[in-house]
Amino acid sequence: MAVSKVNKVLAWVALMALLCAATIIASGIWFASAQAGECARLERWRVVILGVVALVVALVGFVGAYWNKRFFLGCYLLLMGALIAVLIALLVFASVVTHASGEYKVLGRGYHEYRLDGFSTWMRGYVSDDPARWEGIMSCLADSDTCKKLARQAGVVTADQFYQSSLTPLQSGCCKPPPECGFGYVSPTVWTNPTSAPVQDCGLWSNDPAQLCYQCDSCRAALLATLRSQWRKVNVALIVVTAALFILYVVAWTAYKNVSGKPIFGRYYKW
Repeated sequence: MAVSKVNKVLAWVALMALLCAATIIASGIWFASAQAGECARLERWRVVILGVVALVVALVGFVGAYWNKRFFLGCYLLLMGALIAVLIALLVFASVVTHASGEYKVLGRGYHEYRLDGFSTWMRGYVSDDPARWEGIMSCLADSDTCKKLARQAGVVTADQFYQSSLTPLQSGCCKPPPECGFGYVSPTVWTNPTSAPVQDCGLWSNDPAQLCYQCDSCRAALLATLRSQWRKVNVALIVVTAALFILYVVAWTAYKNVSGKPIFGRYYKW
């Protein structure tokens, strides 16, 4: 294989790596913007930062291939290998912490309910370890349209219609009391309170639109369910990108070794 052909192969590999980096950045931006809509900040920009790093590494590889800079190509191969290792570690971590789900179904309901203890310890820590963080999330939720959309259905939606409706996790966990409370339906965000409350969340419920069930564990669990769903979608994109980068890395390594039997940095260091 001639050197010029090898450089062309390496240049194309670097260009494909640039596309992979762009995909990582796009996935990170979507993840960050989706969280902003749900009042959360979990690992918000780290995927974008990882994509930017991948973009820089791919540019290093393209410069090395296009201008035949062997040192840049060596750096590209080493850095891309490290980047793939980081991506694999991130995917393993994300799979572990998002594996558990606190979602459960209630008979006769068209939506799901959520329990906080059903999520991983790391996920629960995000909504439980820092009271100030949750205060900010509650304030954001109260100002958002999450529960206001349901409140506007007062006098229009009957109890049977509401129970069969399709609610988002946040609407299910934050805008109404948990089903264990046995509260009586008045409207989607107004419920009659029985004299006794069997679980802690029942005592935290308020018909005040600024409070509702924002302090309930069910609301925390609903937020985690939303974040878990979003994170797993990003994981699918990252799995595809990581597999593509690994294939490109093998192609680039093979092409590089075919043109030179010396160690990558053998030209610069004498042993």
